[in-house]
Amino acid sequence: MSTRQRLNALGITPRKSLGQNFLTDPTIARAIVAAAHINPGDLVVEIGPGIGALTQFLVQQAGHVIAIELDQHLIPALQAELGQPANLTVLHADALKVDYDSIRQISGGDGYPPDTPVRVIGNLPYYITSALIRRLLESELKPALITLTVQMEVAQRMIAKPDEMSLLAVSVQFYGHPKLVMRITPSAFYPQPDVDSAVVTIAPHAQPLYPSPNSIFALARAGFSQRRKQLRNTLAGGLAITHQEAEEILLASRINPARRAETLAVDEWITLAAHYDAQKRRAKATRKPTGKRLKTSAAPDAK
Repeated sequence: MSTRQRLNALGITPRKSLGQNFLTDPTIARAIVAAAHINPGDLVVEIGPGIGALTQFLVQQAGHVIAIELDQHLIPALQAELGQPANLTVLHADALKVDYDSIRQISGGDGYPPDTPVRVIGNLPYYITSALIRRLLESELKPALITLTVQMEVAQRMIAKPDEMSLLAVSVQFYGHPKLVMRITPSAFYPQPDVDSAVVTIAPHAQPLYPSPNSIFALARAGFSQRRKQLRNTLAGGLAITHQEAEEILLASRINPARRAETLAVDEWITLAAHYDAQKRRAKATRKPTGKRLKTSAAPDAK
């Protein structure tokens, strides 16, 4: 029975609003799972299991699988397809709102110890890709590897090099090393998307590249806010600082103020953030106190 026939039999209509495109090719499903390098003791978090195209192979290889599904209508269908494997927990939730810091505790029993390797796998709609990656990599979950199926254009943006960088590229590469694993044509899905898809793995960096991610992303959002403008202008406007202050930060970072955001590598954003934070500390230290000083009462005369 085809995926379309199975969905019809289960009374499921793919929802375009949720970006639902169901993988139909089991050979590709096996290849995606293989790219995740799952070991028998691993805890796997699957985003958007659908009716189990990947889940059926994940439960065969992982210690435990937590499948996070937003569409509550798909959960009975998933259980009908797979039965109820002892090492599968299905969680009805929005992947963008899940508390990943404590997700180990919902895997049954006493949960998994903190040193259990965690791998994340999922087929993501474009509109949640960047936000979800950041949530995952900033959480205490600390995945060993993230394996995602995304639109081909999104995959290319994630692995981009300077001159073609984007806010997504900076976000992903700040946290880990992305790698394009394979391309998937529309015919592998039902309904067929309009564009090719790709499987990307993200191997998180062993240590954070910079202790203040908020500064990195404040700068990057400002820099990419007007792509065709020079950094001296975009940083001034986006950060609400003067053009002189923007130029000072850029020159201190040895970055030409006339450059544009797409030309900067991640290490340059980090250098820029260090000088931006230093400038804020200096400004705070030299800022004159505001408000009136309270008068101190004289000590009463001793009697």
